[in-house]
Amino acid sequence: MKTRLLAGAAGLAAACLAVASPASAQEIPDSITISGSATLVTDYRFRGVSMTDKEMAVQGGIDVSHESGFYIGTWASNLSGWGTFGGSNMELDIYGGFATEIASGLNLDVGLTWYMFPGGLDTTDFAEPYVKVSSDIGPANILVGVAYAPKQEALGTWYNSAASVAYDNPGDKGDNLYIWTDASVGVPNTGLTVKGHIGFSDGNPGLGPWGTSPAPTGKYVDWMLGADYALGPLTLGVAYIDTDLSKSETAYLQPNFSSSKNGSSIAGSTVVFSLSAGF
Repeated sequence: MKTRLLAGAAGLAAACLAVASPASAQEIPDSITISGSATLVTDYRFRGVSMTDKEMAVQGGIDVSHESGFYIGTWASNLSGWGTFGGSNMELDIYGGFATEIASGLNLDVGLTWYMFPGGLDTTDFAEPYVKVSSDIGPANILVGVAYAPKQEALGTWYNSAASVAYDNPGDKGDNLYIWTDASVGVPNTGLTVKGHIGFSDGNPGLGPWGTSPAPTGKYVDWMLGADYALGPLTLGVAYIDTDLSKSETAYLQPNFSSSKNGSSIAGSTVVFSLSAGF
């Protein structure tokens, strides 16, 4: 989900896409690398919470990086249910940053993501700077990240309760902190990679300008265990995802914080399958 000089970032992204078109592909400097991906998932889970009403999502993104370490990119997904912020029911992220090796085998990535929901309320878009440090430890790659979104209207508490029919505190601003660790291990002589993730959210309790939040209930933990299998340009993935959000903790967010089909939790345990292709 992703600000900073949005007009400039969008313009640069458009220029990069133009450079990436087949007619001008031969003009791409050696110092620039363009990559992208397209993914089909059985459920879009953002920090453990379904943003597609526990249904499938089509996602895609493109990244443009320079040999200096600077990069910019964009990513998008369809939305439904709790993840719907109005408009086209779509999430469009624009991000940019700088990645470099700060010591032998130790990598630093500093950037900012602007989360947008085209056609929806302007107050639901928000910026989230991040810092990530990663390194290989034996056969494993370990990443530790911190994302902190400073006070913004999208993260404020606009309602005193989910039962409110009108804004109680319009214009309220709040912040959001997310800390996480990712780990992955490639199995030698195979296309198999085993991966894991754990994250902690601390922010808006789900009472923002559109009723949703990147940290429903204010504080919670999410985790994932999974595996990817590379098969040529395709990658098959499977992941078990869960959170520590209970029905009693999220009761005040109902009925929004549940499946529109059967009322089940959209933050409960699930297995997500994915198929992605990269270039």
